[in-house]
Amino acid sequence: MASTAPGAPSAEVTVAVCQIAPRVGDTEGNRRRIRTAVETAAGRGARVVVLPELAATGYVFADAEELRAVAEPLDGATLREWEALAARHDLVVVGGFAERGEDGHVYNAAALVDPTGLRATYRKAHLWNGEKTWGFSPGDTPPPVVDTPYGRIGFMVCYDLEFPEWVRRAALDGAELLCGPVNWPLYPRPEGERPGEIVRVQADASVNRMFVAVADRTGTERGQDWLGGSAVIDADGYPVTPLRLGEEAVLTATVDLAAARDKAISERNDVHADRRPALYARPSEERS
Repeated sequence: MASTAPGAPSAEVTVAVCQIAPRVGDTEGNRRRIRTAVETAAGRGARVVVLPELAATGYVFADAEELRAVAEPLDGATLREWEALAARHDLVVVGGFAERGEDGHVYNAAALVDPTGLRATYRKAHLWNGEKTWGFSPGDTPPPVVDTPYGRIGFMVCYDLEFPEWVRRAALDGAELLCGPVNWPLYPRPEGERPGEIVRVQADASVNRMFVAVADRTGTERGQDWLGGSAVIDADGYPVTPLRLGEEAVLTATVDLAAARDKAISERNDVHADRRPALYARPSEERS
């Protein structure tokens, strides 16, 4: 686990990532799976609980009509239940859902709720593969970073985590823990290698010295197999939960978020203070 700077006050919190198997078209069943996972996490002492991407609906939609039929507004049954669970168990819950926006568009969204109710929502900015044809619209606002009773928590959705600029933005906005609801498709990899998706979130954590918690899904849905690579990563970039690839599981880890407030990696190096943004900007004539 990442160490805390000497003299820094502890901010220990138990974080849970819930690796469940949602089923497209089974909204009631998905809510039941979510409820069971959240209650299991709370029973293990978790105070921050992360759910997968599109946890309430499943992922592989046949078409835009099927997606729109299960999308919900912010005051829909899914978020109301998450609010109730957060209040009942004194939790922060971050999870993914299909949002039917007031503008008529459907978004691959995530929400953060705590015992006081809905605190923030986010619309996935970087759409993956079929999301571009199923009727999702991309979001265009930065990932939220929310002051919660357990620390400053940022969140984004799945493919967003593969854009270092987007992750860095949340880190610069003060995220101590970045939560990622994800659905990672299962792809071949060399024998003995850790899945690339997990390697990338380890890098996200390490280069920003912040904790990352990703909740992946598992199972097979309409011919698509899922990785099931949920993990909690410490501020040094190392997993502090075991990998349970492909299994349903609730994984927990107790971390000290105070470690994410210290960006020093040597006596004279700081991963944020050492940045030289003026060198990274492309000349305007090179921009596409």
